[in-house]
Amino acid sequence: MSFEAAELLRKRAHEFLEEAERLLENGKFDLCVFNLEQYCQLITKYQLFRLIGSFPHTHSLKLLLNELSKHMQSVKDLLSEKNIIYIGALEDAYIASRYLPRDYEEAEARELLRFVKEVFRPAVEP
Repeated sequence: MSFEAAELLRKRAHEFLEEAERLLENGKFDLCVFNLEQYCQLITKYQLFRLIGSFPHTHSLKLLLNELSKHMQSVKDLLSEKNIIYIGALEDAYIASRYLPRDYEEAEARELLRFVKEVFRPAVEP
C-alpha cells in the first residue's frame, strides 16, 4: 500500500464518521452504527499502516486494536474492561447491520457515537 492509499483510508474514515452523524439525525440508526464501525476500522488500519507499514487484513476491530496497542499506549488504555463492551458492540455492528435482522435503537446509536467521538477517536488519533 502506498502513502496515498493510506491517506485515502484516513479520508474515508472521517467521511464515515461524518456520515454516521448525519444518519443519526435522520433516524437511520442501523446505518449510523455501521458507519461508526467503518470509521473505527479504517482509522485503526490507517494508524497501523502509518506506524508499521502494514495492517492485518481482517474486519475484526478487536484484533486491529490489539495490534495497534503494541505501538500506542493510548490504544492499550482504550482496551480497558470498561471500554471493551463498546468496542465489541461496534465490531458486532459490522455483521449485524449487514446480515442480521437487528434494529438499533436511537439510544444505542447515540451512545456509540458519543463513545467513538469522546473515547475512541482521542485514543486512536491523539
